[in-house]
Amino acid sequence: MLGAVLLLGAEAWQTAKDLPDVDLSGLNETTRPAALKMLREQDCNCGCQLKIAECRTKDPQCSYSRALANGVTREFRAGKNSDAVFATLREMQKQGPVRPKLLEDAVPLNVAGAPSVGPANAKITIVEFSDFQCPYCAMAAPRAMAVAKEYPKDVRIVFKQFPLEIHSKAYLAAEASLAAHAQGKFWELHDKMFANYRQISRENLSLWAKEAKLDVKTFDADLASGRFKPTVDRDTKEGFSAGVMGTPTFFINGKRYNGPFELQSLKPVLEAELKTPAQ
Repeated sequence: MLGAVLLLGAEAWQTAKDLPDVDLSGLNETTRPAALKMLREQDCNCGCQLKIAECRTKDPQCSYSRALANGVTREFRAGKNSDAVFATLREMQKQGPVRPKLLEDAVPLNVAGAPSVGPANAKITIVEFSDFQCPYCAMAAPRAMAVAKEYPKDVRIVFKQFPLEIHSKAYLAAEASLAAHAQGKFWELHDKMFANYRQISRENLSLWAKEAKLDVKTFDADLASGRFKPTVDRDTKEGFSAGVMGTPTFFINGKRYNGPFELQSLKPVLEAELKTPAQ
């Protein structure tokens, strides 16, 4: 399944209706396609020789394509026409955005009660804001577990909900994951949904809950009552406050991480965190 997801990630930039960490909110049926068209046709200036949308998809941590893409959507959101937006983009491409720090300044994040893997007293807490219908989150999920496995005593992975409006079943999936969490089965349903993110539906959620040996009657009642809506909304609001614009977004001890979320790239960062005296 992961291979299929990786293939999707390599090709989706040409047709995707959303891009990692790009704020497309506030664009209408005319400006949204215009913005995506421009991002698919114009070059990134990071030296990758890829189009902006292509770079966002293949290298979601690239700060150059992220800045260019969000600059384009910001200009369209301000009511400018395509020619004016294109002119602004050309200026941005000439100047080159400033690459952010690998780890930004820490922000407070509330992890109490959230699903997690790893010891509660771990020296490193990695908070992931994620969406169950996001293909990039599906790619990141096994990588997060690989980090937890590599550092079983020192790293705790905490999952926070950030369902995107463009994904029609993402909010429902977030609620379902929390209903499973209430029965101690979060990670079982987490894995099932990411392995089948294209097939998420109300009917399938009940089937998957049964496969995971949940009390399906209670699970269904929790979804019907909206019991976990406040938690989903609280996580999402917290994500926005922390600067999350897309999924997945990771924070290491409260510091947003702007590098590739892969074990090999993370190791130097995590080793440095382990050597940092506790605050």
